[in-house]
Amino acid sequence: MSKLISKWNYPTTVRFGAGRIKELPDVLAATGIKRPLFVTDPGLAKLPVVASTLKILDDAKVPYGVFSEVKPNPVDSNLTAGIAVFKKGKHDGVIAFGGGSALDLGKLIAFQAGQTRPVWDFEDVGDWWTRANSDAIAPIIAVPTTAGTGSEVGRAGVITNEATHTKKVIFHPKLLPAIVIADPELSVGMPGFITAGTGMDALAHCLEAYCAPGYHPMADGIAVEGIRLVFENLPKAYANGKDLVARAHMMSAAAMGAAAFQKGLGAIHSLSHPIGALYDTHHGMTNAVFMPYVLAFNRDSIEERIARLAAYCGIKGGFDGFAKAIIKLRKELKVPHALPGLIKGLDMDKKRKGLIADMAVVDPTAGGNPVKLTKKAALTLLENAIAGTV
Repeated sequence: MSKLISKWNYPTTVRFGAGRIKELPDVLAATGIKRPLFVTDPGLAKLPVVASTLKILDDAKVPYGVFSEVKPNPVDSNLTAGIAVFKKGKHDGVIAFGGGSALDLGKLIAFQAGQTRPVWDFEDVGDWWTRANSDAIAPIIAVPTTAGTGSEVGRAGVITNEATHTKKVIFHPKLLPAIVIADPELSVGMPGFITAGTGMDALAHCLEAYCAPGYHPMADGIAVEGIRLVFENLPKAYANGKDLVARAHMMSAAAMGAAAFQKGLGAIHSLSHPIGALYDTHHGMTNAVFMPYVLAFNRDSIEERIARLAAYCGIKGGFDGFAKAIIKLRKELKVPHALPGLIKGLDMDKKRKGLIADMAVVDPTAGGNPVKLTKKAALTLLENAIAGTV
């Protein structure tokens, strides 16, 4: 582990390495935050990792508040409650601590607390982000404790509109945290299900970014190496939660996925988002379920690219070999092969299937799929994922 220590300035400043959470007071000073709101999720808030982190703040005599009303798929009422705590405590910045849910909500609290327009006015559509008052956005420090979303290096946050049961992507350049502390020690002891789900989320980000149409060789290069890191290290991290080297590489892969998917995502995410919004499933695990079905659907458009990717990753057999490697990885991580294994008692009628397909085709990620995602195609993919037919 001694060599896995670094400081990066891409796409923001990242203090990477085991034990670097101890630098949190220095990071607060560097960003000018004097009274942070510590945002995490309710499960994490009860664990020693949060207590030890807050002790670092206590020892440095940093006044802070804590907010942990964060659902696994954050909703707008979580945001409203968080903003109220932020304002009441007269906080001037946010420490977003945890997995993707806590990171996204923490970032959105810092963003939205100073705005006068509703958060939905800043959805990632065209130049809607220019509607925001940039000067009113509080600085953000991100501390990931999982290795999946890469939200710590992203310029967006995902939140579910409770009225419409749809996930919305809120974008602004200043949603990018000013400084990230990426300390793999914080992810030690993460449950196997979460290790698998978040790791497969990182893989989905890298894979869909690599397959998205358009010219972005920098994103492609980052995505390819991220995919290799996942194949090499996710099984190790899953088998041994204390493997700090594997944890470190997975934390890198997660950040790489988020940096790469500025190129685009695709049908894995556009189908996963409505399932998550309607059934409250784990996002990364839902991506993992849909992955082989979408890969097969896109085959004609990506076969050559996937063959190059397979060769780089040391996987024989071109596209077919890579597809088999995905299935093998899923089995190793105990990912359900089909949606009924993820959603207990799943009984989806024709109307519900149609609703999910309608939501999928208008999801912002659908446009990045290498094959146009029509409602008919979305329905077919959904049916395949229910039946387990690749």
